Amino acid sequence: MGLLEETKEKIYPQDTSAREQARKRLDQLAIPHWALGDLMDLAIDLAGIYRSITPVMNTKAIVTMAGDHGVTCEGISKFPSEVTPQMVVNFTTGGAGINALARQAGADVFVVDMGVNSDLSDLARSGKILDKKVGPGTNNIARGPAMSHGLARRAIESGIEVSNDLSRQYDIFGTGDMGIGNTTPSSAIAAVITGKDVGALTGRGTGLDDQQLTHKVKVIEKAIAINNPDARNGIDVLAKIGGFEIGGIAGLILGAAAQKKPVVVDGFISTAGALIASVIEPFVRDYLIFSHKSMEPGHKAMHIHLGCTRPLLDLNMRLGEGTGGALAMNLVEAAVAILTEVATFEEAAVANADK
Repeated sequence: MGLLEETKEKIYPQDTSAREQARKRLDQLAIPHWALGDLMDLAIDLAGIYRSITPVMNTKAIVTMAGDHGVTCEGISKFPSEVTPQMVVNFTTGGAGINALARQAGADVFVVDMGVNSDLSDLARSGKILDKKVGPGTNNIARGPAMSHGLARRAIESGIEVSNDLSRQYDIFGTGDMGIGNTTPSSAIAAVITGKDVGALTGRGTGLDDQQLTHKVKVIEKAIAINNPDARNGIDVLAKIGGFEIGGIAGLILGAAAQKKPVVVDGFISTAGALIASVIEPFVRDYLIFSHKSMEPGHKAMHIHLGCTRPLLDLNMRLGEGTGGALAMNLVEAAVAILTEVATFEEAAVANADK
């Protein structure tokens, strides 16, 4: 049995007893009933995930997966692939958006080379990044499969390995991505798994104009037609139209769910990884916390498919990197505080309004 199969066997739904205990406590808080709204619903989910009404969330990790994409040669991005390794270096020096927001949230950032088309071995040897490179970027999905099924499995299992290693120290994970051109495979994944129209799901990515967006849609439609991925098989979808970092995100989610740790899902690319993970093992949905609504038009359809009617934030963000996840960790921490620190009427000796 491989690592992926072993991991799937450890994934179970949330604990219903802990959820019910949390609900009963929240019903009795010394505030107007359910006055803290969605945060109280989130607190119930956290109790179910952690199997406790006193969950501990002291240590937080944002895992930013990086990889390049052969489809960039089709002109679907305003930036060249050379930007990917440049941004990885920026992450390691603390100068990126994710670094600033993770510091604010009290989260550590881990950058993983899943498939950057550049030699980053010096950064790996110095401990500044994690080396899980599957290959030097994917193949051009407009011409054939992104990768083999074997490499797709390796990408997913590499993400599981990262999750397993970090689970020894961290209580909660946030997903992040870096990869020029990765909104194209993410849009393709969204179209295949949700069954929605490519044109309705595809956005401007790094800022395409109308003509460039039309071209991008055609490239995605061509990639799906040529590769014919099976929407019921997550490895097949990843292999045919995905990316190494997307597979790493899927693996991180699967590994965290097996370890009974929540995952705060970032934006559009991270949600593509969540779609892959959910096809492989549907119970992972119980461990997903959706941080924000991206400006990419397909994000809403992806959320709905995964059972999320409303993410925690809607701030017109489209950076990726894990920035939305870092911001939302503040709200997750707030939900824990509501569950564990706000007194009930009995504890506060406040007269119940019904008496």
